[in-house]
Amino acid sequence: MSYLRGRDANDMARYCNTYAADLFRRYPTRFGAFAVLPMPDIPAAIEEAIYALDTLRLDGVVLLSAYDGIYLGDPRFEPLMIALNQRRAYVFVHPAGIAADAKPELPLPDFIEEFTFDTTRAATMMMVTGMTQRYPDIRFQLAHAGGTLPFLSHRIGVVSQTVLGDLWPQDLPRPSVLDTERQISRFFYDTALSASPAAMSATLAVTGRDHIVFGSDWPFSAATLPQSGDNDPAPRLSEIFDTDQRMEIERYNPLRQLPRLAEAVGG
Repeated sequence: MSYLRGRDANDMARYCNTYAADLFRRYPTRFGAFAVLPMPDIPAAIEEAIYALDTLRLDGVVLLSAYDGIYLGDPRFEPLMIALNQRRAYVFVHPAGIAADAKPELPLPDFIEEFTFDTTRAATMMMVTGMTQRYPDIRFQLAHAGGTLPFLSHRIGVVSQTVLGDLWPQDLPRPSVLDTERQISRFFYDTALSASPAAMSATLAVTGRDHIVFGSDWPFSAATLPQSGDNDPAPRLSEIFDTDQRMEIERYNPLRQLPRLAEAVGG
């Protein structure tokens, strides 16, 4: 909801969340929903998160990787993380649109490259600031197979053991290889625009298959439209996963993390 501010943002978040809750009550076996929050207003976001999760019983919360250039992991988000951790919330992290003056001028839409980098920045900041360690009951799902996080996993862990370690900020915990590997393995990774052997092999190198869940950018990206005669939205997943494994990723793994929805659909 970062495109609105003040009362407009609060009202829009409440409208969207109430509509979503009504939708899955009318069609309980077809829909679930993540709550939107009136960010970056932290007190209002906390109030809406509590209402959406405790009263409306939505299945989780969606956050952007950054708000006004401030990435998740920043201390300003701490009160919200406390509330989400208390509720053992499932939090879907999606990349944010990047201001034109904060990125190079390339003739490419943001979703091709920039979005993946922004997700990586958010995940890295949450780890190096200790946020993922302080709030272990929050289950974070990273869009697009974590951006470039799987590929950079080793690099993030070893940086503090190089000469850069001497320059590491005193108020931040130094990441070690083993601890970084553990934290990265705890994220959930979706397959949106990443349903390929290259992306999924990298993801499987840093986490177990039980932490991979189906994702789709439909209808915003034509790349997520069915490309095979059987209406499979991600046919290339079959190049690395067999039928049973795909069922695990596309159904069982998500339902294990979303108990209300699992109960509704007979999960």
